[in-house]
Amino acid sequence: MKLYGKNPVLERIKSNPKSIKCIFIEQGHFESAYIHQKGKQFGIPISVVPYTKIQKLARNLNSQGIVADVEDFAYVNIDDLLETAYQKNWTVVFLDNLTDPQNLGGIMRTCGSLGDFGIVLPTTEAVGVTETVLRVACGGDNFVSVARVANLGSAIEKAKAQGFWIMGTAIQEAKSILEVTLKFPVGLVLGSEDKGVREIIRKKLDQEVMIPMKAPRMSLNVAHAASILCYEIIRQKSK
Repeated sequence: MKLYGKNPVLERIKSNPKSIKCIFIEQGHFESAYIHQKGKQFGIPISVVPYTKIQKLARNLNSQGIVADVEDFAYVNIDDLLETAYQKNWTVVFLDNLTDPQNLGGIMRTCGSLGDFGIVLPTTEAVGVTETVLRVACGGDNFVSVARVANLGSAIEKAKAQGFWIMGTAIQEAKSILEVTLKFPVGLVLGSEDKGVREIIRKKLDQEVMIPMKAPRMSLNVAHAASILCYEIIRQKSK
């Protein structure tokens, strides 16, 4: 896999340098001295290349002059994630058939920035952690554990059996998140971009919630909704 951009690459150097196979940096880049210093410190090969080479490596995306070749994203085991999350009072975010890598990257960035979150993804009919996801996550991937499961419903049942209180988003007949007193540890279920949370998953929820808005015909995409809901979780947990 490749990481594109200054922030994702620099954060990976700080957080997980062993996962970096090589770093390509554009000639004359202002971070060149720092990159070479860290490369020497952690034994990471550094290759200084012209702009045209960087553009080719980045497939003409905005790489800000830095591209890193890294190991494939390491998913964690669902049982290990749930055990750690329960012991440390993390929130587990279950994503029901999310297909847009931009949205997954945004959610990972939010969860990584706020801290104390894990993410669970289905293995079918859903996006995994791709290069695009990592680019949008902007380093947040280094601070959030992600598990992939064959059956999201079974994973939610496991979480409930372990003591997690599960809430999920709904459009109709749901309570405002501002009126709900959360129970911890909490799991948050977010639906796909076009269909929301599937009915088979809704039946497993302890509470359905919605984000109140003054313009009822407007809606938030799932990444923006996740930011609001995750912040409210952190706010209530800190009381």
